[in-house]
Amino acid sequence: MQSCDTLIRKAAVMDGGGAPAEWMDVGIADGRIVAIAPSLALHADSVVEADGLTLAPGFIDVHTHDDLYVIRRPEMLPKLSQGVTTVIVGNCGISASPATLGGALPDPMNLLGEREGFRYGTFAEYADAVNGARPAVNVAALVGHTALRNNHMDRLDRAATDNEIEKMQAQLRESLEGGALGLSSGLAYLSANAATTEEVAAMARPLGEYGAVYTTHMRSETEAIREAMEESFAIGRAGRAPVIVSHLKCAGVANWGRSGEVLGALDEARVSQQIGFDCYPYAAGSSTLDLRQVDERVRIAITWSTPHSEMAGKTLAEIAQEWGVTQLEAAKRLQPAGAIYHSIDEADMRRILAHPATMIGSDGLPNDPRPHPRLWGTFPRVLGRYCRDEKLMTLPEAVRKMTGLSAQRFGLAQRGLIREGFHADLVLFDAKRVMDTATFSEPVATAKGISRVWVNGELAYTEAGATGSRAGRFVARGKTDWVQ
Repeated sequence: MQSCDTLIRKAAVMDGGGAPAEWMDVGIADGRIVAIAPSLALHADSVVEADGLTLAPGFIDVHTHDDLYVIRRPEMLPKLSQGVTTVIVGNCGISASPATLGGALPDPMNLLGEREGFRYGTFAEYADAVNGARPAVNVAALVGHTALRNNHMDRLDRAATDNEIEKMQAQLRESLEGGALGLSSGLAYLSANAATTEEVAAMARPLGEYGAVYTTHMRSETEAIREAMEESFAIGRAGRAPVIVSHLKCAGVANWGRSGEVLGALDEARVSQQIGFDCYPYAAGSSTLDLRQVDERVRIAITWSTPHSEMAGKTLAEIAQEWGVTQLEAAKRLQPAGAIYHSIDEADMRRILAHPATMIGSDGLPNDPRPHPRLWGTFPRVLGRYCRDEKLMTLPEAVRKMTGLSAQRFGLAQRGLIREGFHADLVLFDAKRVMDTATFSEPVATAKGISRVWVNGELAYTEAGATGSRAGRFVARGKTDWVQ
């Protein structure tokens, strides 16, 4: 009789490609899926009776800011407890590597951690540090445009010179050689807003040579969103690279109701260009406190403040009233600070979430003392609230958005699908019970209904909590498999 390390019996296997569930046994050996069949006669060191629970590929969080957190807190409970087995870091133009800090840590790179954490001058050093930390989840990484600018420019409130662009390109190429997924930008932030389209297009040019992607927190997600989209598409064409729009949304009260128009423009562009996007399942975003986003019609909650830490958890309106000043003046006094902006219309978010090309990304900020609940709840919230309860999408489609689609878009080889020979990143969950429990008032809470999580074949999580196994590793870029 053949043997394996783990045999999962009688599971409703959802393969990650969008197909309906099939009742199957799955065998795991040496970190890989070695057998899938309606019934397997295998001797196993561990037998798991799934009893009809759903077995899916481990979820891939395509939009995270876990760059330093995976090293500092390698148990990665906020993600592991949701069924996430792979995180993609380096989003929004900010990455932990390659990074060399000459002066103060610029906003929003401070979202990733304290200054002393930025000690990876090359991408290879970061990859080695991830493997050395042995995180509980796999880590794949983008290179941030803002990080590169900070490495080679004396100040960030201007466009880069040709010489500076050449130096940034060289560092990007070195990172791509080392397995980086591609380049990310955060053009909405002041640390990159002065970069011209030509600068970013020049930075994107090496991407096509390596089969890498361009991801972007666009220059605008508010009234000028269509112009920002066109700029993003032009940069992708310049680099002959797929474009992935980060956390697609129609932000700001004046922008509500435009999701149909925005998705229509994306679909039109997708006819002739490789374009994808991700979304989180909440009608609120979170970042550093930006004076440009202060709008008294929008509820803004403060998550942290360096000069006034006692104000964390209060709304900007409450703080302004307490101080007897305008919300804008209060925001100025609080900086540097973090905030949650309730600036998205639920109907817009739902329409974007349901689109067949949408991937799921949490955009969680693990260093916030009072984080947005998406850090702990994104994936179970999609499965429970929006899939099961509101029937916004089918369960196979929801799983595809979290697994197979994401692996194809980002070139995560032999992950994201339940196939023989693929890495055994798996999550067993109760489709009838799975649900997020994290809320805006109590944001740190594990989800319900996640029965077991395997990372590279090792059991990493059960409903009782983390097992202590940390079998994650750095994942280098593979070949993207782009299907529109």
